Amino acid sequence: MNPVRNTKAIKGEGKISNGVKRIVIASDHAGFVLKEKLKSFLENKNFKVKDLGAYSKERSDYPVTAYSLAKEISQGQFKRGILICKTGIGNSIVANRLPRVRAALCYNIKAARLSREHNDSNILVLGSSFVNPGLAKRILNIWLNTQFKRGRHQRRLNQLKKIERGLNSSFASL
Repeated sequence: MNPVRNTKAIKGEGKISNGVKRIVIASDHAGFVLKEKLKSFLENKNFKVKDLGAYSKERSDYPVTAYSLAKEISQGQFKRGILICKTGIGNSIVANRLPRVRAALCYNIKAARLSREHNDSNILVLGSSFVNPGLAKRILNIWLNTQFKRGRHQRRLNQLKKIERGLNSSFASL
């Protein structure tokens, strides 16, 4: 069974008025090569891709690009984004500091699917040292085409939103 073929498209997700799908992508120097491959992959699938860097293999600092991308998601400029660095860990730490960001570090297809179904992740984080371009494309395809399941997961997402607003006495009763 091919897991890519068994996913459902997300209606309206990441679309602009003329029907073009939009996504934002960024990397540091260690993720540059993989970012460029995923950018081409997305463009071939008719995505309009906003690239926030890095623009070469020249050494760069992941907090700068991760913050730039996470800010685009947090402020509602884009619904989905992709971050790539060597391990993905640093990008995850930076991105998840911003409100309304749910960045998920995924090294396999199952994690990508569950990050969407259970957590409604809006940033896919990849580690270029752990996923080759072929696997990264498969992970990305699953992540883009998997819907949030709601149900008990919606309740948990609502709890996360309360945490974002600051812990208070009402949170203890959740």
